[in-house]
Amino acid sequence: MSGFAEHRSVATVAVVVANYAEAIAWYVERLGFVLAEDVDLGGGKRWVTVAPAKGQAARLLLAEASGEEQASRIGNQTGGRVFLFLETDDFARDHRAMLDRGIEFREAPRHEAYGTVAVFSDLYGNLWDLIEPKRQG
Repeated sequence: MSGFAEHRSVATVAVVVANYAEAIAWYVERLGFVLAEDVDLGGGKRWVTVAPAKGQAARLLLAEASGEEQASRIGNQTGGRVFLFLETDDFARDHRAMLDRGIEFREAPRHEAYGTVAVFSDLYGNLWDLIEPKRQG
């Protein structure tokens, strides 16, 4: 399609959170992400991003809710569907580590045509897939 840059990617996804500190702690201590940015924007707002340790994927912008409408979306940004997909090269290793860190899985691991997967929830109840895609070849 003409008119667009050849190389583009989704770089950041916003997740509405109740509190910056508790969200940072959960994503860093439980999920093993790194705090990539924490910039004071003034007026109580911050630009806070976290990312998987190797930083090879989109970052999450932890956006503290402002007002009742945004607060009502915390934990259910997609109407109860899986919201984000955390890919791994070793499902068993990461599943075990996440269980050891107190992450709640909503189901037992299952093997699908596309890979090994299990649904887990973040600290607010947003649903994620931990997935090891099936290797091609």
